[in-house]
Amino acid sequence: MKGCMRVLFMVFILAFVSSCGKQVAKCTDPTDNPSHHYLMGMQALEEKKIDVAQSKFERANFCDEKFSPAHDGLAIVSAYKIKKQADAGFKKVETERAMQHLKKAGKLAESAEDKFDHLVATMRVYSAIKPTKDWLKTAEDAFSDIRNLKVEEKKLTYYQGKEAADYFMGKAYLNALEFRQARDKFADVLNAKREGKWNEKADKAHKRVDKIVRAMAGITVGDVGKQIAVKDSVTRADLAALLIVEMKLDKLFAGRIPVKSKVDKMKAEFTPADMLNHPFKEEVLTIMKWKVRGLEPKFDENTKAYLFKPTDVVKRGEMALILEDVLIKLTGDEKVATAYFGQDKSPFPDVKATSHFYNAVMNMTTRGIMEGELSGEFRVGAPVDGAEALLAMRVLKQKMNIY
Repeated sequence: MKGCMRVLFMVFILAFVSSCGKQVAKCTDPTDNPSHHYLMGMQALEEKKIDVAQSKFERANFCDEKFSPAHDGLAIVSAYKIKKQADAGFKKVETERAMQHLKKAGKLAESAEDKFDHLVATMRVYSAIKPTKDWLKTAEDAFSDIRNLKVEEKKLTYYQGKEAADYFMGKAYLNALEFRQARDKFADVLNAKREGKWNEKADKAHKRVDKIVRAMAGITVGDVGKQIAVKDSVTRADLAALLIVEMKLDKLFAGRIPVKSKVDKMKAEFTPADMLNHPFKEEVLTIMKWKVRGLEPKFDENTKAYLFKPTDVVKRGEMALILEDVLIKLTGDEKVATAYFGQDKSPFPDVKATSHFYNAVMNMTTRGIMEGELSGEFRVGAPVDGAEALLAMRVLKQKMNIY
């Protein structure tokens, strides 16, 4: 009997030791697996649901600590958080966290597909947060390494096609303000497949960047112009900066006043309270000095004071008014201000002949400085984007023979 008990005890010990040697699966439900959570996390990132994405990547990591893409996703999450925060301490912590996740993902990546995800994540993170001076070279190196991978596209859980690398390299070039290279990469996406996950995004980006390239053709644009060129909407302060820095409006206006002493005495009547610490303070004060119509200070009911409202978005109708006033001041032709008064019918369904903007819209469109839509509308209330603002200024300079 004692012998039997001894044998049973040994069997129990062996079974216990054996079970300890095996890793018990943490996630057993068919849909509770790292690949699924990674895919859901990446889709949440597309929808800007950062917290949801983070929880999905963390769950993927919990299910399998050696699942490389989970760390790629968490690195991208940190990059998104950094872009939304201004606090230097927070940015430093999240940058370190992003770099740690990228490093771990790189070590864990074994398959060509995992390496693809990791290299694209590297491009995305470095492009978003620019952690080093040579961040663009790091992105380019990652893109080059992708070219050497033999990837089975069907196994790319989220990216679904190798052209995703071209798309994100295009985004990196755009963030670096290298517009021609960005346009070429977006074109590569469109040329890779007739239809694909990234085609629609690449097509939209290509059209946007192509407009920027056209706007900058034949002119030298400085850093201020390049930064504003990529904006989806231009603010009043942005436009003031473009007019002064890129169009050299102060010099052009001054050149039309023969007495230099008179120009030297000119200055803005006051400094609006909301411009005291603004980076474009001097540019705005210069615009105010020349009393450009459409960029005057506005009375604010809350403060009972005249403010410049630097963050207000410029609409297309307002842009037409502003450029019309610039045209009048440069030509000295006051008749421009009333050239289209009294007309009965407008060529634009959204701008009536009695509209406050009508004369300016007609002056801009008949001179080719601004354009209407193919639909026939002018989109008078639509925001002006950076490329559009630059393009309008370039054409205005050409019409005035200003170089």
